[in-house]
Amino acid sequence: MTDEKMQTLRDDIAFMKALARDGSTTPLLFGGVMVAAGLIFGAGSVGHWMIDTGVLQVPDWAYLVNWLGAAAVFGVVCTLVLRRAKSRPGYSSGVNKATGAAWSGVGFAIFAMWLGMMAFAYRTGNFEVMNIFPVIIFAVYGAAWSVAGAMSGKAWINVVALASFAAAVGMGFLSGASAQMLGYAGCLLLLAVLPGLILIRQEPADIV
Repeated sequence: MTDEKMQTLRDDIAFMKALARDGSTTPLLFGGVMVAAGLIFGAGSVGHWMIDTGVLQVPDWAYLVNWLGAAAVFGVVCTLVLRRAKSRPGYSSGVNKATGAAWSGVGFAIFAMWLGMMAFAYRTGNFEVMNIFPVIIFAVYGAAWSVAGAMSGKAWINVVALASFAAAVGMGFLSGASAQMLGYAGCLLLLAVLPGLILIRQEPADIV
């Protein structure tokens, strides 16, 4: 092996060690976003269930209003939470940049898939396809939690990732049943709100 290749290998090892140290000492700062997402979209899920079961006597277009309203509220709250996070110690660390990019990608992917599925439903007249959306949500949640677990070195986050993948399968079994939306809300509480609260508690008050 040439000296140049040896130096490249040393640099790669040093880089990985730095990432490991960074992840183990820097708190993750996206907990507030997860709490907001879990509570707001969990409420939207309950609203969907209430419309679906006739608890709320409203026209069918109320489904769309329900979810667009939840998305709008989340957009505002998420902006405020991220603005606060930018002022916290550790925001510019490698681990927070990586996990932030992962969750940002997940958010855009969810929005794009929702638009795509709505376009399909409108084109075909088959809105039953939207029942698969909770499956997609927890699958991509699992992927993002996996990135967060790998970057931070926190074993409990890997457990949340695995539970998210399991929830995706569970949502598939509940597809088409009105209980799916209640199950969806419950899983959001367990896999978004609860871990988000844990991350918030781990944030430092002043310095990292």
